Amino acid sequence: MLDESILRELRAVTEEEQAILDGRTTIDRSLYMRSQRNVVNNEKLLSDGKLITLRPSTRFIHFPEHTHDYVEVVYGCSGVVEHIVDGKSIRLKPGELLFLGRKAAHQVCRAGREDIAVNFIVLPEFFSETLSAIGQEATPLRQFLLDCLFHQSIGPSCLHFQVAEDKPIQNLAENLLITLLRDTPNRRKVSQMTMTLLFLQLLSHTDKLDWDDQEDAILKLLRYIEGHYVEASLTEAARLLCTDVYSLSRLIRSQTGKTFVQLVQEKRLTQAAFLLKNTSQNVDDVAQAVGYENISYFHRIFKAAFGCSPRQYRLAK
Repeated sequence: MLDESILRELRAVTEEEQAILDGRTTIDRSLYMRSQRNVVNNEKLLSDGKLITLRPSTRFIHFPEHTHDYVEVVYGCSGVVEHIVDGKSIRLKPGELLFLGRKAAHQVCRAGREDIAVNFIVLPEFFSETLSAIGQEATPLRQFLLDCLFHQSIGPSCLHFQVAEDKPIQNLAENLLITLLRDTPNRRKVSQMTMTLLFLQLLSHTDKLDWDDQEDAILKLLRYIEGHYVEASLTEAARLLCTDVYSLSRLIRSQTGKTFVQLVQEKRLTQAAFLLKNTSQNVDDVAQAVGYENISYFHRIFKAAFGCSPRQYRLAK
């Protein structure tokens, strides 16, 4: 929970908001856009040389549909702020995170005085270190970053994490907020490290990633693997996605460049690595816990993935 002094600071009415309260009925486009196109421009919001900044969401008015030429991460602080992304309503509550890519068609509904959210305005290159840190496993977050960094359009245009009850994530999001709100020494480096840690925490919360029934099939597949990697099967995945095995296999290959077996194996090995570092389970038990009955095979593929045996991985600093 944000400190009351920070909330009080964020609650203060800005000059833009005062103009709205005084009768302005439309947003001031000159604050956000360089042309008549409905694209919010990073140069309007970021000082020269900055890769990230923070600003409270504008209240008291409806912000009409637009896109961004940057990545926007929205963090709910108090009340509820309703966003409409690609025509779908997302009610952002305190402690929740909304990631918006450059292709997202975004509106923000009129908010009241106590409906407070902050927008992290982020240039894609800010995430370069984060991408290398989160590994090669095919996850919605990784695909989102790839889309942002390389102008792809494969993954989801937005990610809504309902993680209000997760204290480590709250602490990281709020530390990032405070770092940018205050004149913290080494602000860029601290922000990049905090954002990377935030992504690493979110990787294990695909189950808290909210999307509607029309979500991308690959996102559904990744959620299925996240929750069922021990016994996951292509046949069951196809049944859940209401398609056939052949069509799903082709879709997986075209969208991720990998096979279903490779995706499941990546998840199993990532989980095995976590168990080796964070539990006292012996190696054979770890192998079985992540879905491998053939222990010799587990040793072979683990070494191929990590460059060392499971035991060496556990002992490494």
